[in-house]
Amino acid sequence: MNGTPRGLNRMLLGVLGVVLIVAGSAAAWAGTNKSFAQDWTAAGTLMWDSVQENLAAGQIGETGISWWTVAVLAGFLLLAVLLVCWIASQGTGRSNQLARQDAETGNTTVDTAVAAEAIKSALAGNTQVLSTSVQSWKTKGAAGGTGLKISVQARKGASPAEVGSAVEHLVGELDGLLGTQLPVLVRIKAGTRTRFARTERVA
Repeated sequence: MNGTPRGLNRMLLGVLGVVLIVAGSAAAWAGTNKSFAQDWTAAGTLMWDSVQENLAAGQIGETGISWWTVAVLAGFLLLAVLLVCWIASQGTGRSNQLARQDAETGNTTVDTAVAAEAIKSALAGNTQVLSTSVQSWKTKGAAGGTGLKISVQARKGASPAEVGSAVEHLVGELDGLLGTQLPVLVRIKAGTRTRFARTERVA
């Protein structure tokens, strides 16, 4: 429900993984095969000599600075800008505003915190629920342009159907209060806290 570019992230991780696998395999092979290690060293030496020749041939006037050096620095600068843009694109799409209604007499907005507190308070008395978190995200084509994500930490042995039904009931009441139907993602999860939490017993 957010704007994180998952496809691009997976592609970058895949490329990085392939590069690391190739580099690791080459290093391991060089450590166990003397002939390959010698060829690797010779190839590295030739490559370094070629780099030195290109640097010497591409000097800018009498400055002693090579065009290649400038090109490499420019490439690193471009890479740094792209990395900053990539980092900034992670997790985008969150919204603190759940709903908005415009009228001639004025505008009314409902913050996500209002719905979050209402849902948490309503589920606080549910013996099958340990904790609840609520977030809202900007969506495309949704009424108001906002969707709701409700994460519920269920107790050990809790019925997902009953927990889901309780949350669905609350969402229906919230839609009635807001006067619009929001897209909602409900996530019922378990974890370490669920395993070690004390089981509630009802007499």
